[in-house]
Amino acid sequence: MRRAVVLGGSFAGLLAARVLRDFADEVVVLERDDLSEESTGRGAPHRRQLHALLAMGHVQLERWFPGIVTEMVAGGARLGRGAAVRFYVDGRLRPPLDDAEMLGASRTFIEQTVRTRTMALLNVRSVTGRAQSLLIRSGRVQGVRFAAGEDTALQEMDADLVVDAMGRSSRLSSWLTAAGWPAPSTHRMRVDLGYATATFRRGSELADLVIAHSAPGPASNYQPSLCEPGALAAVEGDRWAVVLAGYDNYRPSEDPDAFLSRMRRCVHPLREVADHCSPDGDVSAFHFRDSLRRSFTSMDRFPGGLVVLGDAIASVNPIYGQGLTLATLEASALAAHLQSGAMPHEPAWKYFRRVDAIVGAAWKLSTTADLAQPHVTGPYPRGYALTRWAGDRLTEASLRCAEINRAYMDVVHMKKHPRTLTRPRVLLRAARVLLGK
Repeated sequence: MRRAVVLGGSFAGLLAARVLRDFADEVVVLERDDLSEESTGRGAPHRRQLHALLAMGHVQLERWFPGIVTEMVAGGARLGRGAAVRFYVDGRLRPPLDDAEMLGASRTFIEQTVRTRTMALLNVRSVTGRAQSLLIRSGRVQGVRFAAGEDTALQEMDADLVVDAMGRSSRLSSWLTAAGWPAPSTHRMRVDLGYATATFRRGSELADLVIAHSAPGPASNYQPSLCEPGALAAVEGDRWAVVLAGYDNYRPSEDPDAFLSRMRRCVHPLREVADHCSPDGDVSAFHFRDSLRRSFTSMDRFPGGLVVLGDAIASVNPIYGQGLTLATLEASALAAHLQSGAMPHEPAWKYFRRVDAIVGAAWKLSTTADLAQPHVTGPYPRGYALTRWAGDRLTEASLRCAEINRAYMDVVHMKKHPRTLTRPRVLLRAARVLLGK
């Protein structure tokens, strides 16, 4: 390719640019905010919330940016494995995994490091502007129209491939219909999640901890009655970042006293921080109304020269920490698609099928769990009652057995597909654990 254009310069867009630099003479990242390293005010409000990079996301990020984890640790991030990463269910600690690494860092720190590495590549450059429409001719996308800065006059930029990484508010559907093409079908599930993040000054307390994550489970019927849901991460700047979550009318607010009160009803690490650490700034709250998935594989026509990546294709409940890791896997799917010899000017059906498998696994995992909440009204998939019952039993077994926990957490960390939990060996072992054999 002579030129590839990426619409959107957040985490997903930067990963797309990194992948495309191996296939195009020039990669242009079109972003309405300044992508210079010094820019500090960019981004949507949810970027200030604590985000997780699951174990598979950690692996994929290191694949595309060798040495980046060491670089971030040198800059103040923390790297945890084994007992330094603690997952709790209904207040009970899961067996640790020695080979699953997780990074303690804020999203802004991770994104800034990825941005610096990406924009340092010789054939990658950024243009400050806002995309307004696609240039579609002869059955394919041949470029983009955009407005640069405050200038309202539209400019055109030609491209062999355009990547939509504009997030869940992407306007691609309206652009396609305006040009006479069908739009992808959109699936939504109302979750009505609220979450809030606060930071605290970190001292010598909990010196052997990097990540702590607490979630409700079968024992509480997935309600916060036994333990408040939340997470804690040791991040850059000698700080703790704490996120608390709640559904429907139990969403956390920005009231600092109420935030501390909820922390004291959570697992021990969060209580420890609430009791011994000083707040470092205000509480920031965010409301996530619904999970969203756009289906491109169901379309009967699609222009060539166009792919979609990141939240523009799927935005799932953030409480499960899948978003950043999904973006790394989708970027790798784009690389696999292009490495297979696919022509960028042709419709990217094989890419969308690859991504559909990745997104489908994350969507099934998150929506099945969301349906346990009484305010979430469906749609319920076929066999949901059996799936829920079996999932509850596997969760219970994973708290007692390291072998089952490894299989379970490999799915949580997106290293394995959820269907691996239905293998006879796993189910038989879980049954024996629950029967005390």
